[in-house]
Amino acid sequence: MSLAERLRLKDMARGLATAAAGGLLLALTGAFETGRVPLGLRLSYWIPVMVGGGLWGHACSLMLDRIVALDERPWLSVVLLTAVISGPLSVVVWAVTGPALNGGMMPLSHLPMIAFYVVTITAAISAVNVFVTRARPVQTHAPGPVDRTASRFPERLPARLRGAAIRAVQAEDHYLRIHTDRGSDLILMRLSDALEELQGLEGAQTHRSWWVAREAVRDVARSDGRAVLTLEGGLTAPVSRRYARALRAAGWY
Repeated sequence: MSLAERLRLKDMARGLATAAAGGLLLALTGAFETGRVPLGLRLSYWIPVMVGGGLWGHACSLMLDRIVALDERPWLSVVLLTAVISGPLSVVVWAVTGPALNGGMMPLSHLPMIAFYVVTITAAISAVNVFVTRARPVQTHAPGPVDRTASRFPERLPARLRGAAIRAVQAEDHYLRIHTDRGSDLILMRLSDALEELQGLEGAQTHRSWWVAREAVRDVARSDGRAVLTLEGGLTAPVSRRYARALRAAGWY
């Protein structure tokens, strides 16, 4: 399992923990007219519903992230996630709420009310996941003084670039474009796998499609609230809003 995949699993676990905590809070407060049933029944209803919704939400997030650059538009992320998650989830919650709390199916006329509750909770959870638990960039580290032999990734370089200093790695569809001090070339590889092999070189993921070597950064420019790194040789690399705060905290700019 690659480093990026382990981080995604960690983020999913954090999201499910948030959902479970939300379920506990909703059960204890008897939210959305559930206070009329015993606490044990509320707990057995709210926590599974919230965790199940969290799993569905995680799947929707992965799907949307392949279509739209959600990391660049946090408010759009919240709106799209809420819309995609809430539709099917409202039907599921309507179907299970009656048997779980009332011993029988709810009338179909209650579905709009259930949908309102689901949209409200989904929007709140989505906002927390997007703005509070914002994704962190994968940072790779050298063991001490820069030692290019400590990383496995340079072995991926085409023959004409062997021994070159890697300045950046850019994802292009199913390929990676490796930018070096001797030029650039394409290799067939996923960025998530490359991030694992780049350990041993000092750098970080600055964007969903970019990894940048720290020693290659020469300047930082800001435009429209976004940062762009200028690398040695004039190459520019974007900094995603998703990763900007963590990179600033790490002293990148």
